[in-house]
Amino acid sequence: MRALTLLATGLALSGRVFAQTELPELSRDTVTRGKYTVIFINKAPGFSTITQRRLIDAYFDVYPREAKRFNPHTLRSVNFVIDPAYDGVAATDAGTVRYNPDWFVKHPEDIDVVTHEVMHIVQDYRHDPPGWLTEGIADYTRYVFGINNTAARWTLPDYREGQGYENAYRVTARFLLWAEQHANPRLVDRLDAALRDGTYKPELWVRLTGKTVDELWAGYAANPAADMRK
Repeated sequence: MRALTLLATGLALSGRVFAQTELPELSRDTVTRGKYTVIFINKAPGFSTITQRRLIDAYFDVYPREAKRFNPHTLRSVNFVIDPAYDGVAATDAGTVRYNPDWFVKHPEDIDVVTHEVMHIVQDYRHDPPGWLTEGIADYTRYVFGINNTAARWTLPDYREGQGYENAYRVTARFLLWAEQHANPRLVDRLDAALRDGTYKPELWVRLTGKTVDELWAGYAANPAADMRK
């Protein structure tokens, strides 16, 4: 798969582009299960082998399910790099996810960072997509496919006055969940496909739901109740 254009412009969990680093590899493990492979590169002295195993297990749990639903033609092999030179949380570009090891020291249960980041590989958007929607869909998939969100104390936030659909991440994710339940149960799938093939336009919301995204948001703000059971 080609480089993930949206993340090459700086859209990632941290919102920053990571630079290539010259830190030496301390270990490299290639793991294949079924038709998928992860190459795990560690550059962090003392990085927990337990966390490494959990990140790998998360990849094999969530990535095939994300691929099946959204993009069966996604990459079959991805790289995970544990990089102390990266000071965000995680970022994805061209089939490589770079993780800050300190994040997992401070937040050892936040394993579903994997779920968000590998969705960016599945997305493979190359047509200047709206960043708020890209990140909102990635957090939507973390909610739907996540394996450890409860232990990580990660959840979608209740609606609060002053929010907007362009807030991205979890705010947008909850709006998407609500819109599926109130307007079109296939909404996220259709938006994702259009973003990938370059046909996305704001008018698509009207075609899929009968309302503009602003009209949908007004309905959400007026009555934001949603079924949060997966």
